[in-house]
Amino acid sequence: MAVVRLDCSRITDWDSFHSAFAEAFGFPKFYGRNMNAWIDCLSYLDDPGSEMTRITMPPCGVVTLHLEGIVEFAARCPEQYAALVECSAFVNWRRTSNGNPAILALSFYK
Repeated sequence: MAVVRLDCSRITDWDSFHSAFAEAFGFPKFYGRNMNAWIDCLSYLDDPGSEMTRITMPPCGVVTLHLEGIVEFAARCPEQYAALVECSAFVNWRRTSNGNPAILALSFYK
């Protein structure tokens, strides 16, 4: 299991949200900096050949996204916080609806 730690204090708006995640996961240069592109990149965590992230797992592996400073982030950027939770769930829903295992776990404490 891989753990990706993200300091949410770095996120103040959509631009910094996408910059923080692109850096943490090593998204490709063509990353579209929107939530559809975010979902696409994280849907391929177990496919190193896709080159969608530098973080990869073997089949049936899980990447845990450890979010630090979540309370302040949720208060400061409620739209980005809600999108993060919803889109993380969508990554797993997309995969499980296609017969693949879930691949992304969120770790935070409020």
